[in-house]
Amino acid sequence: MKIFVTGSSGFIGFHLSKKLLDNGHSIHGFDSMNNYYDIKLKNARYRILKKYEKFFFTKGKLENHKKLSNAILRFKPKVIIHLAAQAGVRYSIKKPKVYLDSNITGTHNIIELAKKVNVKHLLIASSSSVYGANSKLPFKEVDKTETQLSIYAATKKSTESIAHSYSSLWKIPITMLRLFTVYGPWGRPDMALFKFTKGIINKKKIDIYNHGKMYRDFTYIDDVVDAITMLINKAPSLKQLGKIKDDSLTYAAPFRTINIGNTKKVYLLEFIKILEKELGLKAFKNFMPIQKGDVKATLSSTTLLKKLTGYNSRTNFKTGIKNFLKWYLSYYKKRKNFY
Repeated sequence: MKIFVTGSSGFIGFHLSKKLLDNGHSIHGFDSMNNYYDIKLKNARYRILKKYEKFFFTKGKLENHKKLSNAILRFKPKVIIHLAAQAGVRYSIKKPKVYLDSNITGTHNIIELAKKVNVKHLLIASSSSVYGANSKLPFKEVDKTETQLSIYAATKKSTESIAHSYSSLWKIPITMLRLFTVYGPWGRPDMALFKFTKGIINKKKIDIYNHGKMYRDFTYIDDVVDAITMLINKAPSLKQLGKIKDDSLTYAAPFRTINIGNTKKVYLLEFIKILEKELGLKAFKNFMPIQKGDVKATLSSTTLLKKLTGYNSRTNFKTGIKNFLKWYLSYYKKRKNFY
């Protein structure tokens, strides 16, 4: 199958592209290769993908409609998996315009082009952050999502609304993927596990927000990739939607939102404790108030995902941390630093 993947040099996009290439699919990656974080990491991921005969690539911004259009119209994909976005809750407070351009305008361009090439399925990455100030756990797809706490979360919710309207008007099969705190090898340096590891190894203080009273549904990258891969051939239709009750909203469109999480609530200080144990080092903790835009706890219900695919997350956070550290120490040892 021909599959177009945006954000192919990003954390999730790299892992997904590699898995799909290993399964024999033709992948056209699209990535801006921006410097939001270490460009060397993105280039290293890209170098692995470009070794595959069936991997094609275009460098460009999502908001550059002409470049994006040329890439998609020439490749003529059957499926588009849109993972590219400007990430980061805290950065969105400082640079909101960047998020409006990349996440909203960029996603709108993707949806327009998906309509134009008549894709069989468009999958778009959303985020657990759309649940915002909701306090009832676990988060379910049927929950109201009207209280986003960051610009990043608001842009993700906006893309869900735009996608639904397009799906309703033109019957485009669209699945929104609400991802819960993804971590693992080749992860993003701005994420907690990466920052904690770097700080502990370099004997620097690590910032712990809300004085450590935080809980997250940490979801290992391989589980996320497995879930997305299983969903590719599960495009929603009006008939299929009628068969799924209880945990699925009923839309007048071939559209659905799906949580992808580990379904386990992990206490942040316990997460750090396991990291210290695996490194054999003590963390110097700098306890701080909760940051603007942060939520205190996330926890996913994946009942709908399981009904559709039989999915069960396989990786507990202790194993996930071990796998991440094995990659991290190997990757940075070769570069003779731990940055």
